[in-house]
Amino acid sequence: MKKFILRVVVYVMTFVLLFGGIGAFGYIRSNQEYWFPTRQTPMPALQGVSVPEHNPKKPTVAVILSNPTTEVFDFMVPYEMFAMTESYNVYAVAPDKNMKTLSGGLDLMPHYSFDELDRLLGKSPDLIVIPAMPMVDEAKYKPVREWIQKHSDTKLLSICAGALNLADTGLLKGKEATTDWKSFDFHEVNKYPETKWRRDVRYVADGNIVASAALTSGVDAVLYVISQQLGEPMAEKIAKEMNYPSYYFVKKPKVDPYYIDRTEMIFVLNKAFQWNKKSAGVLLYNGMDDGALTTIFDTYAASGTTKVHTISDAKQPIVTKFHLNLVTRYQMSNAPKVDRMFVPGVEAKSLTAADVKQWNEKGSNVVPEFIHSGSFDRFIFDAPLEDLAKQEDVLTAKYGAKRLDYRETNLKFEGNPFSYEAFGIPVLISLAALLTALYIDRRFIRKVKTGRQSLTHS
Repeated sequence: MKKFILRVVVYVMTFVLLFGGIGAFGYIRSNQEYWFPTRQTPMPALQGVSVPEHNPKKPTVAVILSNPTTEVFDFMVPYEMFAMTESYNVYAVAPDKNMKTLSGGLDLMPHYSFDELDRLLGKSPDLIVIPAMPMVDEAKYKPVREWIQKHSDTKLLSICAGALNLADTGLLKGKEATTDWKSFDFHEVNKYPETKWRRDVRYVADGNIVASAALTSGVDAVLYVISQQLGEPMAEKIAKEMNYPSYYFVKKPKVDPYYIDRTEMIFVLNKAFQWNKKSAGVLLYNGMDDGALTTIFDTYAASGTTKVHTISDAKQPIVTKFHLNLVTRYQMSNAPKVDRMFVPGVEAKSLTAADVKQWNEKGSNVVPEFIHSGSFDRFIFDAPLEDLAKQEDVLTAKYGAKRLDYRETNLKFEGNPFSYEAFGIPVLISLAALLTALYIDRRFIRKVKTGRQSLTHS
């Protein structure tokens, strides 16, 4: 019996150490690459940051950037939407003026530090947008918490897991709120029991606070705020300009909740066992659409299948359509080898003619792809999600839509039914673990038995 138990332990431990250890290493590494992407190139000497002109007659929206990183969609899309109205001063604000990083590896410069914006306004901003921001470094994160608390009486809008950042300030005590669906199953909301959490709605409005559920639910929350402050026609106008297909959620935000279930498997396997990740470049160019750029990071990079690198030949900040200042990680001359080169935005062809020519002249054999070309009448995530199915597999694309909380059924996914690499490598590792355990069993455990038998006979 003891020998049987020993053999079971050997087989189980071998599987845990090989399969579990390799999988955990891959998963943690992928998470680090997405949430804390390290810049491999030196920071350029920047001469200035473009700041939108301040109009004291307009209300001011402050969208927070944190240290060390901020979720890319949660920051970029609300920023763009409020700017699209042309009725607000919209600024990227942070604890300091140093370069900040969005998830997936998009670097940018804040317009103002917290102190600078406070001095400019002489009062609280009219609205503060709170994206999801990892609270892993207390010293770096503390200024964000304190600044939100300082302006607790203003209008606050949390996007996705930004509700956890808001709850961390204590300002959600006694209020209703929602957050991304994963946070419920990971029990993150249990850290804040004095908040009434709801997972069956796209957003919740309670007093001066509006909280959205996962990612694209933030579109509904922003449109709701715009409808309340600027009127329903303006909200409908913005939704139409975005080709957003789910405006009905703005009026009726109740939905069937998402849960962590077997669909999560492809996401976990991609992060843990996609060893041969695609390398994709994304061309940054002046005047580019802020939201369209977001889709490259929150579709491909977020899936665990692709590393995304920002590339241009500009040595100063790239200024987007709505005056965000992007800092390129690679020049065309020192860009890493890429499998694909994305040029996002429906107007990209006309805006990047010179840049694309320069890329081609560098001798690259990777043809630039205008991912949103022909998508003038579609939401910005439609084409990238459909393309992800072709690049990877249908399961990865379907889960990508679920992760985004994008509930439309108009997407057409074509490609492999599942990832042969993400499923095949675990099978090979499991087989290797079995063979290793079998070797240990025969080489040591059974040998001990044979040895003892020989001693008994002698």
